[in-house]
Amino acid sequence: MSFTLLGALNKRTVRAPVNPMDKSTIVSIFPREIKEVKHTIEPGHFSIPAGTVEKPGLLVVGPSSWWKELEENQPLLEIPTSSIVVADSIVKDWCNGVLACNMGDTIPGLFYLPGEHTIFTILKDHKSRLDLAIERQNRWYLALCQMADALWATSGGNPRTISEVMRIAAQALGFEDKPWIKDFQMAAMHRCEACGNLRDPRYPVCPHCKAIDPKHPMAKELKFAV
Repeated sequence: MSFTLLGALNKRTVRAPVNPMDKSTIVSIFPREIKEVKHTIEPGHFSIPAGTVEKPGLLVVGPSSWWKELEENQPLLEIPTSSIVVADSIVKDWCNGVLACNMGDTIPGLFYLPGEHTIFTILKDHKSRLDLAIERQNRWYLALCQMADALWATSGGNPRTISEVMRIAAQALGFEDKPWIKDFQMAAMHRCEACGNLRDPRYPVCPHCKAIDPKHPMAKELKFAV
C-alpha cells in the first residue's frame, strides 16, 4: 500500500462508540424553528422545533466530536465533546446573533437541561426554569418593540424596517395597536371572492358577508348552529 493511500486512510474521521447516557435537552418557547450549524463538530446540524409556553419545542442532543491532526501519516485524534457542552454552545451561539439580545436577562426563551426530558417533565419538574425563560423572552420582546417604534419613526413609516421577529414580539405582547403592526396586517389582508371586502386569510369565514373560503384548511370542519 502506498504512503499516500495509507495517509488518506489515517485521516478518516471515524467516531468511537458514544455514551448512550450522555444526553441533554434544549427547550424552546420561541414560536419559530431554530436551526444551528456547527461546522467543526460531528454531528453538527441541529434543528429545534418551534415552541410555546404550553408546548415547548424540544431537541435532545448527544455528544459530538472534533478531530485533531497529529503527525503526518498518524490517525486523526478524536476529541469528544459532552452533550451539555454541545447544548450550551447551540443556545449561546444562536442567541448571541439575535437582535436586541443582551445574553443576560433579555434573551429568547431558549435554555437546556442535563438529561433527556419530555414536555410533561419540563412542565412538571422544571416550571421555575420555564417561568424564567418566559420572563426573559418577554423582556426581549419588549426591547424589540421599542426598537421597532424607533425604526418606524425614523424611517417615516417604512414597513421594510420592521422585521418578522419584531412583529412576532408585538403580537406576543398584545401590542396590536402598533401602527407598524396594523400596516402589516392590512398588507396581509385578502379580498373576499364573494363580496370584495378585505378579510383576514387566517380565518375561513368572511366577517362581512359570512361567505366561507373553500380553500381554507378549516372550511370542512365548520359547524353552524341551526
